[in-house]
Amino acid sequence: MLTSRGYAAQSATEALAPFSFERREPGPSDVVIDIQYCGVCHTDIHMTRNDWGMSVFPMVPGHEIVGRVSRVGDSVKNFKVGETVGVGCMVDSCRTCTNCQDGEEQYCIKGVTLTYGSPEKQTGGTTYGGYSNNIVVDEAFVLKIPPKLDLASAAPLLCAGITTYSPLRHWKVSQGQKVGVVGLGGLGHMALKFARSFGAHVVQFTTSPNKREDALRLGAHEVVLSKDQDAVNAHAGTFDFILDTVSASHDLNILLSLLKRDGHLVLVGVPPEPPTVQPMGLIWARRALAGSLIGGVRETQEMLDYCAENGIVSDIELIPIQKITEAFERTVKADVKYRFVIDMSSLETQKR
Repeated sequence: MLTSRGYAAQSATEALAPFSFERREPGPSDVVIDIQYCGVCHTDIHMTRNDWGMSVFPMVPGHEIVGRVSRVGDSVKNFKVGETVGVGCMVDSCRTCTNCQDGEEQYCIKGVTLTYGSPEKQTGGTTYGGYSNNIVVDEAFVLKIPPKLDLASAAPLLCAGITTYSPLRHWKVSQGQKVGVVGLGGLGHMALKFARSFGAHVVQFTTSPNKREDALRLGAHEVVLSKDQDAVNAHAGTFDFILDTVSASHDLNILLSLLKRDGHLVLVGVPPEPPTVQPMGLIWARRALAGSLIGGVRETQEMLDYCAENGIVSDIELIPIQKITEAFERTVKADVKYRFVIDMSSLETQKR
């Protein structure tokens, strides 16, 4: 077995703390990665607090992982020792169902294996994530990090990046379209960058007046304060596409009213309470309400390559692992611009 160190939550009511554990011995198709950086996703907070009732403890969170290959199995063909690689939200799937065969492993019919908190097929245990010094992953779920990308700033691309890139690509957001982005956080600021890069006219919706200048800096053509109903109503019936990144409860019917005929409102945030949607808001203009979950391995690699060619990375605040509790608290308060990333070398300063 491979000796590992990281930070874990022992229960839903305990803060993350140092944790020693073992990972599986690498198999023929496995890649061992020494982790350099790991992004802090809001999902990490939900999972460590068992907000969704699906958490398994102890839990080592983290699914925005960047590091260097330190070992490869005998059958590994696409990676070599010393390469810079990434791991996102998935580390395995059945690979045989129609969704997996289509390169959409995140929708695996038999159930995707998440980077942490999922049953691990090889050992019968539970997967542990990237708030740690290393990880073992089958090469089919390892991604190449292009050398043009800053490594720390690239880490959030493995979740926040692909979560917003995928729906924008799937619904063919392009030049000449009017696109709304709801929420300016870890997901929203990536959605804004991508939509602008794809040539759309981008309108950023935010509840925070102090984010207006940032939104314009990040590429928004217009900024609308969501609490200003007159400003919101001025855009009624004009959007081709709206990407909603907000995880707090809010009124989807207002957003649906902003779509033109055949427009799409796509959700990537998960509010705590199920929303109420008025059917007539959909029917009268043939509008569509949909959702999207991260992206497959192939599309994630496409996204990383696109980011490298177009100079797109996440805006981050780099922290040592010892400040993770503070980072969680600030993330909940939306007090970060716009993603915390852990410098995993800080584990080396941790008293053993």
